[in-house]
Amino acid sequence: MAVVSIQQKGVVMKLSVLLSTLALGLATFAAQAAEPIVIKFSHVVAPDTPKGRAAEYFKKLAEERTKGRVKVEVYPNSQLYKDREEMEALQLGAVQMLAPSLAKFGPLGVRSFELFDLPYIFPNKEALYRVMDGDIGKKLFTLLEAKGLTGLGFWDNGFKQMSSNKPMRTLEDMKGLKMRIQSSKVLEAQMKALGANPQVMAFSEVYSALQQGVVDGAENPMSNLYTQKMHEVQKHLTLSDHGYLGYAVIVNKKFWDELPADIRATLNKAMQETTVFERKIAQEENDDALAAVKKAGTTQIYVLPYKDRVVWQQALLPVHKEFEEKIGRDLIQAAYAIAAQVEKEKAAQAVAPAKKDKPGPVKADKAAKPAKTEKQ
Repeated sequence: MAVVSIQQKGVVMKLSVLLSTLALGLATFAAQAAEPIVIKFSHVVAPDTPKGRAAEYFKKLAEERTKGRVKVEVYPNSQLYKDREEMEALQLGAVQMLAPSLAKFGPLGVRSFELFDLPYIFPNKEALYRVMDGDIGKKLFTLLEAKGLTGLGFWDNGFKQMSSNKPMRTLEDMKGLKMRIQSSKVLEAQMKALGANPQVMAFSEVYSALQQGVVDGAENPMSNLYTQKMHEVQKHLTLSDHGYLGYAVIVNKKFWDELPADIRATLNKAMQETTVFERKIAQEENDDALAAVKKAGTTQIYVLPYKDRVVWQQALLPVHKEFEEKIGRDLIQAAYAIAAQVEKEKAAQAVAPAKKDKPGPVKADKAAKPAKTEKQ
């Protein structure tokens, strides 16, 4: 019978401990490798808005396409941070993804983004999307890198309308009204040019402020106004299309750069598809919201006629000049050029069928006359 020495027993025990440690290490590594990459996506609006629905759509695509390697946690309605807090949270890495309104980048120090806040800078969505998806949009995203951010896409919400508890049919009607705005020097100048008193306020606080009379009114795309139930505390609504509200989907740059290349490519593709989806539903949501406000009957709706809109435009044009230096005259002029090109193409398309059916000149200004706001 073989006799096992104490020394041999010690070797066996050490080997056993080593194997156990190795097995535990491998198990821990496997568990860690199986843990998904978590993306906390925070935003300040309701889940049933264009941004809210798009965030959920991106979550679905990202999780499906990465086969569970990525988990997207969506936090709507300022559950984590208010709109004045979320940008800092992203830079600190407390969340990984946001879709803040374009007005938020001016206070961050990237003043060129205030191009989107300029009143009546975009005559239609075609001009807007060419700015976002072209060289201007690419340049703006490049400017974010110095702030530790990476831009993934531009989302739409819509043209803004004026609401208050007083009629707003002329510039005279705007005088003295306390109007809520986002934190933006351009929006502040816009309201002052109209004779109103701008009041900076977090989005989550607007309904109660309107209800309590802290402010008289606000500017919003229809989907925001309706989903936040502002029509319940606003007697008058002027469809003015005076400004634009959109979003930039951004991520923490360090987090994004450290993702595996294949994951990053998959998420980029998912974001591109989500952007197409979001822009489509944005117009539908605004149309549906306007119909719902009409049906509710709590708010008198006034469509600003073309001739009066021209008066508003003339009153607000000096705001463009005021911010040329901060935004960049080249960017503003490039946006003008794109808008002019789109209008030229629209006029040509309107004229061409008329020439085919009936020879003779057709006045371009008549052919290109803007439609009523309700069908924007």
